[in-house]
Amino acid sequence: MSLKDFFIALSENQFLNNNAKKYGLKLGAQSVVAGTNIDEVIESIKHLNKQGISCTVDNLGEFVFERSEATAAKEQILAVIEAIHTSGVDAHISLKPSQLGLDIDLDFCYNNLEEIVSLAHQYDIFINFDMENYERLQTSFDFVERLSEKHDNVGTVIQAYFHRAEEDLAKFKDYRLRIVKGAYKEPETVAFQSKDEIDANYIKLLEYHLLNGKFTSIATHDHDVINHMKKFIALHDIPKEKYEFQMLYGFRKEMQIDLAKEGYNFCTYVPFGEDWYGYFMRRLAERPQNIQLVTKQVFNKKTNTILGVAAAAFIIGRLTKKRK
Repeated sequence: MSLKDFFIALSENQFLNNNAKKYGLKLGAQSVVAGTNIDEVIESIKHLNKQGISCTVDNLGEFVFERSEATAAKEQILAVIEAIHTSGVDAHISLKPSQLGLDIDLDFCYNNLEEIVSLAHQYDIFINFDMENYERLQTSFDFVERLSEKHDNVGTVIQAYFHRAEEDLAKFKDYRLRIVKGAYKEPETVAFQSKDEIDANYIKLLEYHLLNGKFTSIATHDHDVINHMKKFIALHDIPKEKYEFQMLYGFRKEMQIDLAKEGYNFCTYVPFGEDWYGYFMRRLAERPQNIQLVTKQVFNKKTNTILGVAAAAFIIGRLTKKRK
């Protein structure tokens, strides 16, 4: 099993997700999760706004199979929207349909999503639909299209590792899109497997949408890609209001600030909540450099934080023994 496969397997383990909540953010995730409640995340957003950085907020949540859990997630997201509006911070919402009932009942999920999008529309707050694994892909896109018939504050994500990504990008070119490489383990029948293929398709999609699309969020920590896109943007004189760079909270902080200081629109993806484990493991799975970035930040702060790699191994060992 590769290191990427290892972390993805951890992220998909419901038993580990549930038990990791008991440990709070002491296992290394506090450096990449902006608090556990709304007050804390708003304060984190204010700090980033002062540095010229906008934010997209993700209320973390995994393995939602009960209506009560989906309803609670909806109410939390509605509360975040109210807090963004009341505080006046520069932020919008990113959400996952699975957290709001996609795996329970499609009509139930749609009603939850519509309520969120409708409130956000009243306050002129954008809602971005995060894409998940391939099994949920088409249904999530269907929700986006259906909601966009009534509201103009909806956008989504295109994952470059999917073979169908180019087709989806063309279909959604009139939407605000975040373009990413992809963070789930998918079979070769639906997704590219090699880094070179994924990187090449990623660049291709970014360039297409910058030239033909409504708005592009260039979501990457890869400095080579960032430098390439800066040159492409300058060469084609892409207007500033047509794009932004985007990175995850806690990763490459200095580069985030530098890009904002250089005058680029910059947005930080800000996750919060107690259900941090699956999110954190996928961030470590995305690319080996993420492990190095977190390690560097942890030790630079001279904290007692334990890196998620060691934490995951520790939890597996301890909890597996307890189950036997």
